[in-house]
Amino acid sequence: MTGSAAHTTTPAPWAAPFAAHPINATVQVPGSKSLTNRFLVLAALADGPSRLRAPLHSRDSALMVRALRNVGARVTEVAGDGAFGPDLLIEPMAAADEGGQRASVDCGLAGTVMRFVPALAALRHGATEFDGDPHARLRPMGTIIEALTGLGITVTSPTGGTAASLPFTVQGTGAVPGGHLVVDASASSQFVSALLLVGAKFSNGLHLEHVGAPVPSLDHIAMTVSVLRGVGVIVDDSVPNHWIVSPGPIAAFDIAIEQDLSNAGPFLAAALAARGTVRVPHWPEHTTQVGDKWRTILCAMGAEVQLQDGTLSVTGGPSIKGGHFADTSELAPTIAALCVLAESPSTLSGIAHLRGHETDRLAALVTEINRLGGHAEETPDGLTIHPRPLHAGVVRSYADHRMATAGAILGLAVHGVEVEDIATTAKTMPDFPHLWHDMLDQSQEPASTERSDFGSQH
Repeated sequence: MTGSAAHTTTPAPWAAPFAAHPINATVQVPGSKSLTNRFLVLAALADGPSRLRAPLHSRDSALMVRALRNVGARVTEVAGDGAFGPDLLIEPMAAADEGGQRASVDCGLAGTVMRFVPALAALRHGATEFDGDPHARLRPMGTIIEALTGLGITVTSPTGGTAASLPFTVQGTGAVPGGHLVVDASASSQFVSALLLVGAKFSNGLHLEHVGAPVPSLDHIAMTVSVLRGVGVIVDDSVPNHWIVSPGPIAAFDIAIEQDLSNAGPFLAAALAARGTVRVPHWPEHTTQVGDKWRTILCAMGAEVQLQDGTLSVTGGPSIKGGHFADTSELAPTIAALCVLAESPSTLSGIAHLRGHETDRLAALVTEINRLGGHAEETPDGLTIHPRPLHAGVVRSYADHRMATAGAILGLAVHGVEVEDIATTAKTMPDFPHLWHDMLDQSQEPASTERSDFGSQH
């Protein structure tokens, strides 16, 4: 198996639109990638057919759907009421096939596919080959490989030796005993989620213990535990760094996927960058998504934030306040873009693990902020950002959707910003350029409210 084909041509940079007037818009975004891909994995193991309503349709979710089909599940698109595509009907993986057909999985650059599906493949009978985009081979994978090995699963590299990263092959035998397993998940919370999602199907369940530096993005593990309990799986997480999953069935389900609150972030941030108001309807009152933190983060940055009748409204203040923002995980690139436009210095901490995401996000943010005239520096676990006048330039995306959307935010406030490969946003939000322009098209204001850019305000 080979990884995804590399692009042979480089598209022209996308001219990020400048917000000449304060924004006044209502925006709805597609479904949550984190929830979509977790429920897809659970549906592949459920005790009957399941339905995902209004799921995300993006590169990451398409890769997950294709992976599940390749390991024996059946996924069918059916008409639904979602604004961004059809519902998904999933029939679970067939019982262990003694024929042991060989399967292959293209992970692309999707962390949920490269971390979640190998543990799922361990439950099928036969070999499953994994590979992905060139940069996927650089992402941390050692913990999941070591975990599978510790569970008695053979994982090999293409040369036949021990694998440490993509590409590799999982030799499934149709069953996994499970039991007590010790891992170091300090590089990614996805290592924990990957094992918890399948633990109920292990013969003896799973007692997962983490040792080492703190696990990052604990909110994502809490999400995993919540969705497991929602489908009848018994999970005990009462002791820190220990998760006990009891063996048993995974109940089939019919569920509506919440919209992606992390992906709503750039649009909400636009209210601060362009001194306007952005409303996001259908905001859940209770959610496990990390993106719900926008309500407190943007308030701390000087915005007026209100959740009323299911609509979250964010109105930018006269200026953006810098500050200390800890453990912001995938929200960090959007926060960093606002910090560049703030009136005072900022520190982002607790995000060292972002060095192992789609790209080294800390290095990428520092490079691109400074390229536009800003002043950003790396720290051992984050960033420091000091306000400086900004100028026009190209923001490189590094094939990272959140770098691209960060560039779009800066473009609202600074004339002449362009974003390299805006199409990389298709990883989690294929309609991003259209939604971004539509947000601005809704904002029709008289000429008397025209704004100057941030490059001339600092």
